[in-house]
Amino acid sequence: MERMMKRYLKYILAVPSLAALALSGQTIAVSDDVALSGKKLDQQMDRRAQQTLAEGRETFRFDTFGDEAFWGDTLKLHEAVKGAPLGGVGPGVSPKTALAVGLKIDVDALPGKLVDDLKGGRVNLDDPAVTVELLRLNAVIGVTGFFDGGRDLRSVGIQCALCHTAVDNSLAPGIGHRLDGWANRDLNVGAIINLSPDLSAVAALLQVDEATVRQVVTAWGPGKFDAALFLDGKGFRPDGKTAATLIPPVFGLAGVNLHTWTGWGSVPHWNAFVANLEMHGKGTFYDPRLNDPVQFPVAARAGFGDVRSNPDLISPKLPALHFYQLAIPAPAAPTGSFNAAAAASGKQIFENKAGCASCHVPPTFTEPGWNMHTPAEIGIDDFQANRAPDRRYRTAPLKGLWTHTTGGFYHDGRFATLGAVVDHYNAHFGLGLTGQEKIELVEYLKSL
Repeated sequence: MERMMKRYLKYILAVPSLAALALSGQTIAVSDDVALSGKKLDQQMDRRAQQTLAEGRETFRFDTFGDEAFWGDTLKLHEAVKGAPLGGVGPGVSPKTALAVGLKIDVDALPGKLVDDLKGGRVNLDDPAVTVELLRLNAVIGVTGFFDGGRDLRSVGIQCALCHTAVDNSLAPGIGHRLDGWANRDLNVGAIINLSPDLSAVAALLQVDEATVRQVVTAWGPGKFDAALFLDGKGFRPDGKTAATLIPPVFGLAGVNLHTWTGWGSVPHWNAFVANLEMHGKGTFYDPRLNDPVQFPVAARAGFGDVRSNPDLISPKLPALHFYQLAIPAPAAPTGSFNAAAAASGKQIFENKAGCASCHVPPTFTEPGWNMHTPAEIGIDDFQANRAPDRRYRTAPLKGLWTHTTGGFYHDGRFATLGAVVDHYNAHFGLGLTGQEKIELVEYLKSL
């Protein structure tokens, strides 16, 4: 035993640093280039947060992920924008037409003289050449124009902001300061797609003719898009109405688990899904659920469950994009847009008699955790739910409802007003709300 103890002490003493630490009670010091702590760590995190926020904002607003190869090279939308007089096809897309299909103009991207000319009515809004110039200025929100050395528009690509940014209309309807995260319920994506002189690639994917493609996308109307069309090929519901769903806002998502109408996945999942499969950018996407040939025949046939591009122009951008989206707050309801006294009473109804807060849990106003429900639970049909893997509907967050009342409520706008939504739940759950209580509940919803 004595010999073993001597050997142990000899080993300890042979490692001076460890021996000294053991005898002194001190901890191991780590160099600053390996790890930071305390205030230095806090400062580094603050700097990194600001940098990541800026990178995510840039991605959200301006990154096409290489999708100009689809929207420009394949669909040739830039030719439709230019029109025959500028070397394209057709009459071209004037600013007036662009605004009519819901495209928005960023006033902060316009030179002062152009702003003055717009205010003075000295800009020809019927001239497609003006639209091309707006693209050159990077002023069309969500759309990037690509120009050759001769300043000829040779392609176009789209960004996240196309569907999820509005403007405050400070200069004119459709022209103003950006409102990132807001649902663009004026945007007629189907009408924009229908401008393409060549939809043969889409027709081939869906295994239909171009006329059918144009019929399907034209039926979408303003504020709607059908992300599942390229998965299951269903253009219309059984009742003959469009299968498209309303464009949702993407603000107020911090703390929200599944955030699409039918709960496909979290924010980064859906960003990767959309960037690769809907925007047609060049990246990596993996979701083996899409390999089901019964539920997703188009996706399974096209191999959308495992997409790989080299170079990958999407995946490196997803972390910062996620960070930026989570930082976008839900905008507060404007003063005077609701009856404050009625809203205060409505809050009590929301939390107690109506039981709304059991699912729409403050402050996210959706369930912490698995925020999904069967169609039967919420009293509606299962068509749209069955187009998603879990065959359920998500509990939609309610903050900022006042920003997207155009187009109705629920995933497909089936309820034209908040009052109609309240009537539905009052009947479905047998709440027994009085007429006055319904009014107060609506005022509270408007106040969120």
